[in-house]
Amino acid sequence: MSSAIQRLQNQLFELHSNKLFEFTVIFIIVFSALVTGAKTYEINTTLDNAVHWLDWFITLFFLFEVSIRIIAEPRTLDFFKKGWNVFDFIIVAASLVPVDGNETVLLARLLRIFRVLRLVSVIPELRILINSLLKALPRMGYIALLMFIIFYIYAAIGSFMFEAINHKLWANISIAMLTLFRVATFEDWTDVMYETMEVYPLSWIFYLTFIFLTAFVFLNMMIGVVLDAMQREQNQSEQERDDTEAEEVHSIKAEISEVNAKLDRLHTLLEQQTAQQTQKP
Repeated sequence: MSSAIQRLQNQLFELHSNKLFEFTVIFIIVFSALVTGAKTYEINTTLDNAVHWLDWFITLFFLFEVSIRIIAEPRTLDFFKKGWNVFDFIIVAASLVPVDGNETVLLARLLRIFRVLRLVSVIPELRILINSLLKALPRMGYIALLMFIIFYIYAAIGSFMFEAINHKLWANISIAMLTLFRVATFEDWTDVMYETMEVYPLSWIFYLTFIFLTAFVFLNMMIGVVLDAMQREQNQSEQERDDTEAEEVHSIKAEISEVNAKLDRLHTLLEQQTAQQTQKP
């Protein structure tokens, strides 16, 4: 019984590792996104029914694919030790919410939208990008905190100096921060600067130093943090791939050594049998 289960697990693992099956999964995920998008249009009853059955076909396919991955694991609990596997399981389980009920139809449609995110778990390159972003978030948070401090200081200065010039843009510190966000994103920021320069000719220093700090310094710091995290994640992925290949090579060498040992024993037995036959009269 255990050998049959082991054989089934090996077959399912080979199926899941098959490149054609992986491309099929990617195609179904993209197709599910198109089906979800089709529901946002006004279509006739026939097409609506077709979309409904296609949606259930996609849901059942995802359930079949996740079931294969769970069964293919030597131990079922090992499947849930990987974060991306848990993510896939939650997305597929959420897709099983029926869309027929009036109370659950909106929830079910929203949950089906997130099936597109399965592309992240299926494509290794996207997983590297997301992992890099998640690992970069703590350091990006410190940069964002420093940016907030700069925004707060400049907003306070701008509110004190320019509130009389344009009350709508500099009325208080919160509105001034929104105005500075407009300046940082270069959304008609020169109009804001020229307006204050009519009263304070040197106010351009205020805007240029702010843009230099936010748009150039802090933005490049953000990019540097993300690139550093991506490089580390790429190196870790390559190291894991090398370790996996080394384990496979070690396993193959062990199997070859075992086969050689069996051949040596077989050769010894043949020599003994031949010796015994020659000793017989």
